[in-house]
Amino acid sequence: MSRSDATRLATVVSGGVLLALLAAAPAAAASTVSVELNRLEPRDGACRVSLVVANPGDKTIDSLKLDLVFFDKEGVISRRLAVEAGPLRASKTSVKLFDASETDCDSVSRVLLNDVTSCGGEQDCLGLVTTTSRVKGVEFGK
Repeated sequence: MSRSDATRLATVVSGGVLLALLAAAPAAAASTVSVELNRLEPRDGACRVSLVVANPGDKTIDSLKLDLVFFDKEGVISRRLAVEAGPLRASKTSVKLFDASETDCDSVSRVLLNDVTSCGGEQDCLGLVTTTSRVKGVEFGK
């Protein structure tokens, strides 16, 4: 094989690898769903949790099951709550409301997204979700 043939072959192979990587990138990078803890408000002996959930992707997510754990001011678990935040339409932001019974909103210092048990067929459901909090003095994370 001549040097020019080897150079052409290397160029074709490297170009093919680059095209394969570019083609695989959109499929491998699933859209991230953001879940924002927006508000906690007392409601009939419970704490109403307001979440703002955004699905920027181009596919509806039929189910988004969140396992939430509430911690009091001393860092002790006070409540665990499993909620269904789906379905989430494509390219849409939604508000989801849940009541955490027997929970005093003022005593909550942190909410942990312990797990995401369903996310419409994706493999790494917890990795699909990002978290933020707008509630003063209350952390929301994974």
